[in-house]
Amino acid sequence: MTVNENMERPVRFRRACGRVPLPCVISLFLGVMILGALPPPVAAADVKVVVVDVVAVADGYRVSKLRGTTVVNSKNEKIGEIDDLVVGKDRVLFAIIQVGGFLGLGSRLIAVPYTSLQISDDGRRITLPGATKQQVEQLPEFKYR
Repeated sequence: MTVNENMERPVRFRRACGRVPLPCVISLFLGVMILGALPPPVAAADVKVVVVDVVAVADGYRVSKLRGTTVVNSKNEKIGEIDDLVVGKDRVLFAIIQVGGFLGLGSRLIAVPYTSLQISDDGRRITLPGATKQQVEQLPEFKYR
């Protein structure tokens, strides 16, 4: 390198540094200010992992298999069909049953606590004991949100 090249090098460096765009400097400054203003990160709550009996779970009822299943009363009269199961925010499980109507026309949905249903071991027979068609028709209509 010659003396002239060495002398030009600091000039080029100063020119490059002198050309740092002001918006970049402002953005960097604002970024540091914003990060300093944020509250410190909150530690994640400990998650408790529970070991479950997977064999017992596998013996349970799948919602996909229960949907569309006929619900009958104690006298073996058809009450309706399972439309879905809904978990309330309080973690209570409800069965949504489509009642009334013919071939889905004129029917409506009702909600009953899942615990009020009796389900056969194979999941093919669902009974709502003590229910009559008249009682079920008087229950409030359920609407999905």
